[in-house]
Amino acid sequence: MNASGTRSSLLRRLPVAGSLAAAGVLLLAGPAFAHVTVQPGTAQKGGYATIAVKVPNEKDNADTVKVELDLDPKHPLASVMPQPVPGWDVKVEKSKLDQPVKTDDGTVTEAVTKVTWTGGKIQPGQFQQFPLSVGQLPSDADRLVFKALQTYSDNDVVRWIDPSMPGGKEPEHPAPVLKLLAKTDDTKQAAPAPAKDSGSGGSSSDTTARVLGIAGIVLGAAGVGYGVFAGRRRTSA
Repeated sequence: MNASGTRSSLLRRLPVAGSLAAAGVLLLAGPAFAHVTVQPGTAQKGGYATIAVKVPNEKDNADTVKVELDLDPKHPLASVMPQPVPGWDVKVEKSKLDQPVKTDDGTVTEAVTKVTWTGGKIQPGQFQQFPLSVGQLPSDADRLVFKALQTYSDNDVVRWIDPSMPGGKEPEHPAPVLKLLAKTDDTKQAAPAPAKDSGSGGSSSDTTARVLGIAGIVLGAAGVGYGVFAGRRRTSA
């Protein structure tokens, strides 16, 4: 085969190789984006937050028809309120605590331990978010670990319960995690820019701008006059 034929053959193969490489990247990246997660992934310690359980459908031939979320029993939450999701029914289960928990609203003897959503469908290639208002978040923990069960219409149940260790290899079905951050000082704000003086004295910057503007107009007029004068001299010559 001559050089021209070799070059043409290589050019024909490049799009195929690029497509295969892109497909390989998607296959490798796909599972990382298909986990059940908590959004946003962080909240402030000791406060209240609105989070959402994000559930993607990993299958091509079945719908997600049920989502169960088990809360961390080590850090019970006194308040867990789900936001209605169109097409889905929600059930909130409470359990009596072994030890009462003191909150800003008083002592709590029971807490929500499980939330279940049923009745709806998450079709292939889609995801659904299930919002929750939660609190009071613990002040003595760095994260809350949830356990989620995802049931499909073919009766397959995916258990998102594997623990994730910081710095370790991510498990196949990691449990959703809400990271808790220390309280921040939100009182510090940037100082506002000084207002311009609109009094009789005016602002020196405004005066300078006016002077420069007038000078520009004068120079522009002089340039036009010079151009007209030069044109007349060329015509008369």
